[in-house]
Amino acid sequence: MDSQHELLLCVVNAGFSQNVMEAARAAGAKGGTIVRARGTANPESEEFFNITVQPDKEIVMILALKEVKDAIMKAVYKECGPASGAQGLLFSLPVSHMTTLKED
Repeated sequence: MDSQHELLLCVVNAGFSQNVMEAARAAGAKGGTIVRARGTANPESEEFFNITVQPDKEIVMILALKEVKDAIMKAVYKECGPASGAQGLLFSLPVSHMTTLKED
């Protein structure tokens, strides 16, 4: 599968989604979608990631061209990674198909 797009997903503590989007836009993202969420973790996960899990989360979803994905991820990680107040976790998934919805 040779995808031209990637879906970037960044899970951050509530209140930090705008920080994610500012960093992402500065690196070439055109926009994103923010979803409110609740997080859970067991003590082993908190210890492994060296974080304290706050239950209120936001998930920022960004559809990006493959060639700008790395720049966006580096910028977001720098501003909102695990060592920041956002305690962000960021990953990407390839997008195999994409379409737009049009009215007939």
